Amino acid sequence: MGAHEFDKILNYVREYPGSKVKLAVCDLDGILRGKVIHRDKFMAVVEKGIGFCDVIFGWDSSDLSYEGIDFTGWHTGYPDIGAQIDITTFRKIPWEKNMPFFLADFCDENQKAIPVCPRNLLKTIRQQAVDQGFSPIFSQEFEWFNFQETPEELNRKEFTQINPLTPGMFGYSILRSSQKSDYFNDLFDLLKDFEVPLEGLHTETGPGVYEAAILYDEVLTAADRAILFKTGVKEIAYRHQLMASFMAKWSEKLPGCSGHVHQSLWNAKTTENLFYDSTQDHHMSELMQNYIAGQLYCLPHILPLYAPTINSYKRLVEGAWAPTTLTWGYDNRTTALRILTQSQNSARLENRVCGSDTNPYLAMAGCLASGLYGVKNKLKLDQPHTIGNGYRDFKYGTLPSDLNQATESMKESDLAKELFGKEFVNHFVQTREWEWKQFGKAVTNWELKRYFEII
Repeated sequence: MGAHEFDKILNYVREYPGSKVKLAVCDLDGILRGKVIHRDKFMAVVEKGIGFCDVIFGWDSSDLSYEGIDFTGWHTGYPDIGAQIDITTFRKIPWEKNMPFFLADFCDENQKAIPVCPRNLLKTIRQQAVDQGFSPIFSQEFEWFNFQETPEELNRKEFTQINPLTPGMFGYSILRSSQKSDYFNDLFDLLKDFEVPLEGLHTETGPGVYEAAILYDEVLTAADRAILFKTGVKEIAYRHQLMASFMAKWSEKLPGCSGHVHQSLWNAKTTENLFYDSTQDHHMSELMQNYIAGQLYCLPHILPLYAPTINSYKRLVEGAWAPTTLTWGYDNRTTALRILTQSQNSARLENRVCGSDTNPYLAMAGCLASGLYGVKNKLKLDQPHTIGNGYRDFKYGTLPSDLNQATESMKESDLAKELFGKEFVNHFVQTREWEWKQFGKAVTNWELKRYFEII
């Protein structure tokens, strides 16, 4: 960013009539945590950074303090860590009177990036691509359910008798999108003003389901857009007395919600899509074949980055539009990796394992790191592409069936530590082990209905 643009942003903050600025950081679960500060405070910390309590990485999505976590905890006293404001992430929040907004990254007292920070992890992997002359171009698309509920009412009902925005299975429905059209149109228009532009927005199959494709960009910008999309959708929904949920699956009777990651590598100098080669079969370049082979090879080692919660694995079941096998195919929506190489500009790989509950920074870091691993090691795509039903193609393995199995695989994996560093992997694995233990202690409605009377 040039000096002129930097000054222009600071001038907007100085002149903003609300005298306040919103800052946000991302935790491991992909939740934006933040605060509103006075503009004078912002001016004082914009270059040197601001302190944030490191409990950001010491508690779960319900604000319960982890036990047995090395990075922080009661044993460290939960001190502050530095958060460096990224001035390039400046936005105006259109549904909050254009309040200035910034993202920040965590660093130590020497301005060194803290490795457990998800945005830092993606920046590290991105730099590896840049150092090899690549420009990684990514995008994430999301499906999510919308409900005619408020947080107060839903908590009062203890998350039962939940009312979807609209009834019935109406995928790609012009009819259903005309209902609550003020909300539907606000999503498209306000997110554009928030610099999270959408390529498309439509209904998906299921009551109250929407799907949005976010416009592609360089990988860090793409991840910023993805995480701000999820938070932005929820905030816009609140203003319409609605609730949006990015759970992977909220009902066993309905399909789950995806967060597919689209990805390609471009020549940083010539802006040429390096995944496309008109002389090759299906126009798939050798580089793209190496990249796909890398993702297939690494996927079982890093699945919690793509499926991070207990609920994630309820989506990954056969015949529910989510992959269950280690497969790839040409424009095949039943495989883990879907290859689209119809043209030079749009040639890309779609990772269909990722759910809507992913942390975009971690999902994209996982995709890029494993693809680069295949390129670096020139892995051959010896596994043939799957034709037809990928759910029944078991020859090359299946995905772990729950978070415990997936976490154990990542914990024991030297490959995961090679890709992301030992400190990040150890911390992330510890948080997923905690998640599994919390689930193991819970008494569910299923258990009450099944065992209460009869046992």
